[in-house]
Amino acid sequence: MNNITELLPEVIGYILLSILSLRLIVSLVNLLWKRWIDYTFLKGRVSGWGSEKLANGQKRKQSWSILIPARDEELNIGKLLEDIEDLKFKPMEVIVFNDNSSDKTADIVESFASRIPGLRLVDNSLESLPQGWLGKSNACHTLAQFASGDYLLFLDADVRIGNGIAESYLPYAIKEGLSLLSVFPKQILPNYQSKIVTPVMNWILLSLLPLPLVRYCSWSSFSAANGQFMLFKASVYKELQPHKEFRMSRAEDIEISRYYKKHKERIATLTGDDSVRCMMYDNLEDAINGFSKNVFHFFGNSVFTTLLFTLLTTLTPLLVLFMNGVGWAFLSLGAAILIRLFVSLASEQSYRDNLKFMLHQQIVFLKITIRAIKNRHHKTQIWKGRNIY
Repeated sequence: MNNITELLPEVIGYILLSILSLRLIVSLVNLLWKRWIDYTFLKGRVSGWGSEKLANGQKRKQSWSILIPARDEELNIGKLLEDIEDLKFKPMEVIVFNDNSSDKTADIVESFASRIPGLRLVDNSLESLPQGWLGKSNACHTLAQFASGDYLLFLDADVRIGNGIAESYLPYAIKEGLSLLSVFPKQILPNYQSKIVTPVMNWILLSLLPLPLVRYCSWSSFSAANGQFMLFKASVYKELQPHKEFRMSRAEDIEISRYYKKHKERIATLTGDDSVRCMMYDNLEDAINGFSKNVFHFFGNSVFTTLLFTLLTTLTPLLVLFMNGVGWAFLSLGAAILIRLFVSLASEQSYRDNLKFMLHQQIVFLKITIRAIKNRHHKTQIWKGRNIY
């Protein structure tokens, strides 16, 4: 019994090392997957929007719509509309849902009416949401009712796009027969505060979830999506009504990806490049508040699992030092550094910055987890001026 007790700390240390090694393998797989997709398809841009083969063997040109939910987005919406205006291969329509904005969002959209063919503004002036709906899901569901494209591309107003959308991601969805393609945009990190918090999202995702399994494994647990860029096949969207199904979810994107897999629909999730970019946050408080609203959903909506992951990723090198010695501790630290490196490269982020701010990002992740626990306890999470609890 005494021997077992003496060996227990060392065994625990090896278990921690095994978990870290598994995350290292996942991050490397995602980097190789990124390189493979870029090499075999995305970088070999095709000539415009793709075609789909019909049952009789003929091909039909596919149409697509860009749908943008917007609430108080006067700082962002004009930049996105300028990007759409500059696209070489344009969508058949662009529809913006103005969700009771108190700023100049609607005026800015209307100023583009003569510049973007097919631009429409759907104006919601209701002070309160329909009963049982959150704002983002209500906006997306409403937009889909007005859209007529064969494919529906939902973009957040703070996303920036460039030529490459219609030449790469959309034909990829057709070629692979996808009902849903989601892209995690390449993050624009303009200052110190954004560099110590925004990369945390990809660090979690790309060290835990092998993206090839999102595409090729039928298990719904291997699912991921990002609401900033979600491309749906319209016929399947109208059948499954995903935003209506998850009208009260604070992480409807993740829920929808699992929902599609449960219905045996093909989905894929990729990391973006210069043609899909986003500056999510430029200050620390907004970033912590934003990530805290859905961090639990990365871990099956479990507070315990989220907290356990947070503590283990923070303390593993120190715990291994005490349980297994200096050599193993350095090995665990090296693995943690390699994870940051592989995730940075797969995300097209600066690996120098992510290694430089590695400790800062870990501290911020702790703050995000603590904020999320407090918000859940108090049933309060203010987002876009609304309590989404």
